[in-house]
Amino acid sequence: MSTSPVSKRIKISPPLIGTHNGHFHADEALAVYLLRLLPPYNPSTLLRTRDPALLSTCHTVVDVGGEYDPSTNRYDHHQRTFNTTFPNRSTKLSSAGLVYMHFGKSIIAHHTGLDPAAEETSLLYRKLYTEFIEAIDANDNGISVYSPSETANLTKRFNDSGITLSSLVSDLNNDFSISAPPNEGTETATTDGVSSSTSQADEDSRFLAASELMGKSFLRKLTAYHSQWLPARSTVLAAYESRFEHDPQGRILVFRESTPWKDHLYAFESSSSSSPSSSPSPSQTSPSDKAPRTRQRNQVLYVLYPESAEQNSKWRIQAVPVGRDSFESRKPLPEKWRGLRDEELSEMVGVEGCVFVHASGFIGGNLTEEGAREMARRAVEM
Repeated sequence: MSTSPVSKRIKISPPLIGTHNGHFHADEALAVYLLRLLPPYNPSTLLRTRDPALLSTCHTVVDVGGEYDPSTNRYDHHQRTFNTTFPNRSTKLSSAGLVYMHFGKSIIAHHTGLDPAAEETSLLYRKLYTEFIEAIDANDNGISVYSPSETANLTKRFNDSGITLSSLVSDLNNDFSISAPPNEGTETATTDGVSSSTSQADEDSRFLAASELMGKSFLRKLTAYHSQWLPARSTVLAAYESRFEHDPQGRILVFRESTPWKDHLYAFESSSSSSPSSSPSPSQTSPSDKAPRTRQRNQVLYVLYPESAEQNSKWRIQAVPVGRDSFESRKPLPEKWRGLRDEELSEMVGVEGCVFVHASGFIGGNLTEEGAREMARRAVEM
């Protein structure tokens, strides 16, 4: 009697990721973590070396090897001829940017449940690059935030370089477990940048700590943008489209709840600057409306929203900054209101329920929505 052979389970080895050993940076630390966020690389084994023979055995190599070829999973950016950038951006990519450019949408889709081809995925893909990955690319390639000609006569008020993620990763290169320095004249030779007093295993452990630091920071950004920033887009759009209901020139935006509005507002203003649909309808205008058409389209001056979700919440009036990262407002709340509170402020404004106006005029408050609306209506005319 014949019997069928027993099928054997084929054991597939996890993919081997290669990167260089020695001093590590934020870009390859993040690149390795990004790969491991995808099922094909989870689990995976990491090999840190500069030996070409060993690197040739790796499934994927990042930040070493002198080769950029997605077809063979090689993602180095140190070649003299390398000048690849993210779509519609000018910053040369690092290994982090390369891995993100090729795998970012898959990572986003896998961790959010979105379709890789969905518009929401594309929005998050670009947002995460411009808000997180691009700065890492620039830092690793020695690209300044500003043109040198723009900062030639500027002096920093304080040093902020020690609080960046790249700086924190750099700190992890130091082995603080070595309690005493070597004796004078007994410095040992190094191999691939690793002193004999520090084992490769210890260095690899610190690299993995750096990779986790960068990767978890990325995941927090992804989670925040997916759960808060992306849903806010429709909320801001609805408020933007109804802005002429609150002011004939569309200068006041009203939200029913606190929401991250700045990015979306600037984007909608920019996209609508050449669109006739951004102008108020005839029913929303008045004969006395003399403001320039470009002002109607582009200049929201104040944003109103409740302080909390409670039914009787106080309301805030916030001046829109001239730019997302600017402390300068397009139109600060009137100077004579600033620094005043409660009854004194209410008397000065001529509106009941005023709570405060900040000394810089960027924000104020009222006990009620209608009070905040009236503060805004008066402020836009002053």
